[in-house]
Amino acid sequence: MPILTELNLYPVKSCAGIALREAVVTPAGLMVEQIYDREWMVVDLSGNFMTQREYPRMALIVPRIKADTLELRAPGMLRLEVPLGLPAPEDERTLEVRVWGETIRAYDCDETTATWFSNFLGTPCRLVRFHADAKRTASAEWTGDTEAPTLFSDGFPMLVISQESLDDLNGKLQAQGRQKLPMNRFRPNIVISGAGAFEEDHAEHIRIGDALLKPVKPCARCGIPSIDQASGEAGADPLDVMQTYRTNARVGGGVAFGMNTILLEGEGQVLRIGQEVDVRIAF
Repeated sequence: MPILTELNLYPVKSCAGIALREAVVTPAGLMVEQIYDREWMVVDLSGNFMTQREYPRMALIVPRIKADTLELRAPGMLRLEVPLGLPAPEDERTLEVRVWGETIRAYDCDETTATWFSNFLGTPCRLVRFHADAKRTASAEWTGDTEAPTLFSDGFPMLVISQESLDDLNGKLQAQGRQKLPMNRFRPNIVISGAGAFEEDHAEHIRIGDALLKPVKPCARCGIPSIDQASGEAGADPLDVMQTYRTNARVGGGVAFGMNTILLEGEGQVLRIGQEVDVRIAF
């Protein structure tokens, strides 16, 4: 039977992730220590979201959740501590920010934090946090009758990939004399092993313990898989190989790898590395 082999939380959108041994699953995605996936985001001075697509050095910003702060480290920078507690209503500063055309209310972090990010990324920017009163949901075109909340993700609360899918791609890359890619190039939240290559594409449901997940939309890929997550530098783009066998009409002929996924049952359940995973194929 397949097993759960990776759980990854990305506290700051497009920055490095945190590999977890266990995490709470919620309708809005994975959570640990009351911190959600993509709860923070870097924006330009117009409030538009910033990602590794344009700023690959974001991969080098490494978060760690401590008792009462989100610690951020980056090469050549002093350690930054961002408070985990929300500001009192009378003290909060807010911004209207944008993710793929959606406008969302967010807490604006302080000037020290803005300067830290601006200096490291080499452009004026700010760090924002999803507001407690904000609401954002995944597209009902894909989720149907299930309302799936999400924070600053590109559109869905969780991304699931099987190890065998990556193995299949790496086999094709190696056949052309190219290097294998690590899973972190594709930034999944959940990785399963033993399911068979691209079995997640055809899954009606994925059950992990008492949590029932539903893959709803193939993840159309941009150029981020070409960015080395350890160096923050762009390298050979695997999309040319992926285009030969991973184009998907469901996402307008884009190259798909991994499945955007929502939670149907089991809110608050703890997922743990090593758990058995039941992948139910849709017939």
